[in-house]
Amino acid sequence: MAERRGLILLSVLIGTLMSAIDTTIVILALPTITSSFKNASFIETIWVILIYLLVLAVLTTQMGRLGDIFGRGRIFNLGFLIFILGSGLAGVSPTVDFLIGFRALQGFGAALIQANSSAIVADHFPPGERGKAFGITSMGWNIGGTLGIVLGGFITTLIGWRYIFYINVPIGLIGFVIALMYIKDNKKSQTKIDYVGTSILFGILTLIAYGATDIAGHGLDIDNIVEITIGILMIIPFIIAESRVKSPLIELRAFKERLLSYSLIAATLQAVGYLSVVFILIMYLQGIRGFTPLYASILLVPGYVLASFLAPLMGRYADKVGAGIVATAGIFFMSIGVFVYLFLGVGTSIYVVILGSVISGFGGAMFWPSNSSSVMSSSPRELYGSISGLLRTLSNMGTLLSYVITITVAAETIPRQAAYAVFLGKYTLGTTLSKSFITGLHSALIVSIILLIVAGIFSVGRAKRARPQTLAHSGTEGVWQQPARSDQETKK
Repeated sequence: MAERRGLILLSVLIGTLMSAIDTTIVILALPTITSSFKNASFIETIWVILIYLLVLAVLTTQMGRLGDIFGRGRIFNLGFLIFILGSGLAGVSPTVDFLIGFRALQGFGAALIQANSSAIVADHFPPGERGKAFGITSMGWNIGGTLGIVLGGFITTLIGWRYIFYINVPIGLIGFVIALMYIKDNKKSQTKIDYVGTSILFGILTLIAYGATDIAGHGLDIDNIVEITIGILMIIPFIIAESRVKSPLIELRAFKERLLSYSLIAATLQAVGYLSVVFILIMYLQGIRGFTPLYASILLVPGYVLASFLAPLMGRYADKVGAGIVATAGIFFMSIGVFVYLFLGVGTSIYVVILGSVISGFGGAMFWPSNSSSVMSSSPRELYGSISGLLRTLSNMGTLLSYVITITVAAETIPRQAAYAVFLGKYTLGTTLSKSFITGLHSALIVSIILLIVAGIFSVGRAKRARPQTLAHSGTEGVWQQPARSDQETKK
């Protein structure tokens, strides 16, 4: 039994690691991709990154629901196959438009994998062991983003950008075979796909992302203001639509349970607040310090390596003392790590970057597995897939917004062409522009710290309640209880 669980965990780790790596692996390959497609602009090429994140953010919840309906093992395996196919096709793309399309297909496969990964862990591990298991799988999320940046630069430099996609094929096949052999399907549920909610959410995120990248590309004008405004206003019909369907895209009732809702909100704010810091730091190291893209990314590795080794231990510790307490402490350390970066200047010692990375990595090792464990422990078994997908959806939305924030902040503090060149690692700023960019960088870091503090506030509110009031524990599973009806309601 233990050996089977270990293999299941390995398959989930491979899937989460691959899908996380591909959120960032294209970054350092963008200069080569742009130059290889003669008619491609930077703003067009940036959608090679954004389309993957957009598909993940929109579909992850629904793909978790597919796991609830048809079986998580089956949908998880299908995700591997689609991801492998999308990766292979992306590698042979003849134009940037084809590449964007195949990245969307790759994102669809990644959504199937991500949405069901936490639910599969919850299916096969009892609550007392989930913290440790989530600690191991969080290594995939944790190191995947940074490893993607490093691998993207390394592979592109040595053998070409197309191989950043080809590498997924053999690794994905290994994960697929293991999953096919050992992951069992769950009991099917009667939940349905929310097509209306999915369409509205896709419109919301597309308009906001397109409008923000247009600001970065052409400056603020009436067109992008309208696009972003409409995207934000569409949240209203989205909420109305979600409140009227039996199986909504986002389980609004999940947000009525404080323990679960606070955990989900904390995950979202943490993703927005922290991931944007990583991208801005890379621009600082390349544009101001003059480091190569590969060396700049390597400087951030120590914190992620530390987090990768500590995450399983922190997950096990969370099983003993409570996930909320450990996750809250993790947010605190991440905030301190970002605060350290406020001391960065034109000539600051590079060890400040490493120190901030290590402190943040320590906090991440505490937060990620603990928060995932808290989310799944607060969910009823029949909604594991939906809640697992919701967690990944909110985190992916945070990642998408982080990219948009990074590009926009850079483009508003220094000339746009210089910002693009810095983002691509092709340009080093002079003294005057460096000072302007440092000002913008500090402003962005302060916003990130505020977001992390707010995430910490929600985490504290969650930590105060070891068990939700509406959650009953029977053996190893939590089941939401319907509120008791009043006598008047009963008569009706």
